Formats: sequence, structure tokens, C-alpha cells
Amino acid sequence: MIVDKDALVGEMTAWRRDLHAHPEFGFEEERTSAFVAQKLREFGLDEVVEGVGGTGVVGTLRRGSGNRAIALRADMDALRITEQGERTYRSGNVGVMHACGHDGHTAMLLGAAKMLAEEGGFDGTVRFIFQPAEEWGKGALAMLDDGLMQRFPFDEIYGIHNMPGLPVGHFETRPGPIMSAEDNFEIVLKGVGGHAARPHAANEVLVAACALVTNLQTIVSRRLSPADIGVVSVTELITDGTRNALPGLARILGDARSFRPEVSAAIERQMRIIAEGTATAHNVAAEVTYTREFVALVNDATLVDEAFAAAAQTLHPENIAVAAEPMTGSEDFARFLAHVPGCFVFLGNGLDSAPLHNPNYDFNDDGLVHGVRFHVGITRRRLSAR
Repeated sequence: MIVDKDALVGEMTAWRRDLHAHPEFGFEEERTSAFVAQKLREFGLDEVVEGVGGTGVVGTLRRGSGNRAIALRADMDALRITEQGERTYRSGNVGVMHACGHDGHTAMLLGAAKMLAEEGGFDGTVRFIFQPAEEWGKGALAMLDDGLMQRFPFDEIYGIHNMPGLPVGHFETRPGPIMSAEDNFEIVLKGVGGHAARPHAANEVLVAACALVTNLQTIVSRRLSPADIGVVSVTELITDGTRNALPGLARILGDARSFRPEVSAAIERQMRIIAEGTATAHNVAAEVTYTREFVALVNDATLVDEAFAAAAQTLHPENIAVAAEPMTGSEDFARFLAHVPGCFVFLGNGLDSAPLHNPNYDFNDDGLVHGVRFHVGITRRRLSAR
């Protein structure tokens, strides 16, 4: 049976807008996962399992006698952002919105599941992985800890993310590192607060905190090799002071990005040295908490070639490109690549798209068809009869 492509695009658009109107934060995707599971069962998949890693869903489709399996993954969670704009399908969950396009990623993968279920055209097994909690880097690990690889084994995995600023119908990826690791840090400075009129009688921490924020910028500029990519960003400075009271406690929070474990380790090591040294110079105490939330996403070179070949079957050659440089954004998809090779790709969301994580962002429905074509194309290419 051949799927009516125009009708499928209409269905995906309706699914996407329904999901957009009902966003759910990570590990709270109860309605979303139920919606996904219902659709997969309607499509006639061989198996649909809910509750994987909390709110994850895995659908399995088998055709032919091939013993190889590939996985296609979409993320389902939304962000704690209040949506702006007057779309008819705007978020009905105040303070939560699909500001990263996961509604579109989910709709594209549902469309691919429907097309592959009805048309076949492959020999082997496809795992459709709908993952929770990508935004805070816990969903992939939760699914893996819940036995994903043992319960639903596969040999390789593919994922898509939309990309604002890239025209619709354009495709990019690259071999090797493509998205960075993300580390989080919190530095607590402790001193003695006091009256703003008598700083000499206290041992306040705000001046030390300001100096530390500046000193942390030397990690990348003076302690990392210019050949290594690294970013250290302070994003919050919180004190217990007030207009006429000097603070005795300050918290400095932020994140660090890198592509190699050695660079991450160097950033943490130098951060601890700078925090201790700055604190000592200002006669206060420092405590550093450093955690690794996302690992670097490293594409398999062979599967990148396969992804380009699959994209070339449906896109104009001029619209297919090797990404110019790795991105310092992070992606939970990387956790799967510790177990199997894979490839993560970008599809254009339009030149006039608002940025990701922006309250005015919206997934461009014109891109849905290209996501389906890639999912279906890579499946048929990698699970062709041999």
C-alpha cells in the first residue's frame, strides 16, 4: 500500500499542532506519550511499549527476514518558557511551551512510522524511540537504565533536530564531534555579611564574587590550547545581601562546553584553582560543585556518509552540506552513541525562524515532509535486502 503523501503531511501538521498546544516538561509527558503510543498502535506496529525510562515509548516494526535493527529517535519534552504570540494552537499549559521543536520531531517520526508500516520497503527491524526529558539531559540515560539496549536491541541509531537560520529543505551534518558536552558548576563563596556603611567590620563576598566571575574567563583564554574548543559561561550570581547590607554568601552558577573529556577535566581543574585562589585573596571560603550533564555528540563517519546518501535521494544536491563547524549546544542523543554508532542531522526550520528556546519560536510545518523522507530513506538504505 502506498501512502498518500499530501494526506500524511496534513495529518502530521495536525499532530504537531496538537502536541504544541499540550506541551509537557521532562518526565511529565503523560499525554504526549499516550498520544504517541495510540498512533503507533493505529499504524499496526508489531509492538508498542510505554513507560520506558519513565515516560518513554518504543515502537517496533519488523519486515522480511533480516536480522539487523536500526533505531530512529525523537524527543518529546517541552521547556519551562511562557509562549508569546497568538497562534491558534499556542500552548494551553501556561509556563510550558515547545520552544525547541520537539513537537515537530515527534510528528516527523510518527509520520515515518506510518509510512514504513504501510509501505514496508525494508528488510529487518526498526525501533521508533520517543524519548522523554532531553532538555535536561536525563531522558536517554533513564531509557538506557531501564534496559533499552537489552529489551529493544539495535545496531545503529539516527536522530534529527530542526535548525533555525537554515532554509527549509536544507540538510547538514558532519562526521566526528558535532555537538558539545555540557558541564554545570556552582561556586559558593562564604564570608561574613554586615552593614553597607562599615565594610571593614565585615568580610563580605560580593567583591570576591565579581572578581571570580572575571577570573573564570581566563580558563579558556589562558589555560586551554587554542586548538581546543571550550566555553565557560557564568549565568547567575546570587547573594543574600540587600540595599544596605553586605552579603555573606554568594552563589555563582554557570556551564562549560567542550568536545573532549580531557578539556572538560582541564576546565574543572583550573576552575577549582581559580576559585580557591580568588577566595583566599579576599579572605573568604569557596566550595565548588562541578557536574557533567551532557557528553559530546560524536557522529560515526561511515553513517554520516550513509545519511548524506539518504538525503541525496530526496533533496536537491545544493541543499545538502557538511556543517561548517561543531555546535557548542548539547544533545541527549549522545548518550546512545556510547552503545552503538549513529548519526545526528540538522534540517532547516527557515531563515526567519525565531531562535530555539525563544518564547516566539515555532516549528515550521513545511519541514515535516523532509524529516519523514530522511527517516524513511535511511531506514530503507540501511535495511535493504542483502
